[in-house]
Amino acid sequence: MWKDFKAFIMRGNVVDMAIGIIIGVAFSAIVNSAVKDIIMPPIGLALGNVDFSNLFVVLKSGSVPGPYLTLADAQTAGAVTLNYGLFIITIVNFLIVAAVVFFLIIRPIARMQAKKKAVEAPAPTTKECPFCFTSIPVKATRCPNCTSPLTGN
Repeated sequence: MWKDFKAFIMRGNVVDMAIGIIIGVAFSAIVNSAVKDIIMPPIGLALGNVDFSNLFVVLKSGSVPGPYLTLADAQTAGAVTLNYGLFIITIVNFLIVAAVVFFLIIRPIARMQAKKKAVEAPAPTTKECPFCFTSIPVKATRCPNCTSPLTGN
């Protein structure tokens, strides 16, 4: 049983998947930081000093009645909140990750596969006689079936 498990773990797909997950987690941290620390502050500034992480609606007040100035204050008081600002930040994160995956992974792979298919397509070895419509070699200058000259074809 241990030998089977070891063989399963050491398969190429499992190792590749593990590496992909580790890189994905690291990339996610970079994107989260880029959105939170670089992208959203200028957008918030352009919209009139909006802090997206503190955009929320109180659904039910907590033990300390509101109004709450920040999301942290509302959560500390035990209020039930709808955190639409954090949702907006998550959408921006998703859009950035989706764009990076599409432009840096999907499109280059599709281009490589298209080039590979173009290279793999063999040149035709036969053509059709325009007079008797039989298949003849590409290099033929006269049809072996109807003896018609094939100049310019």
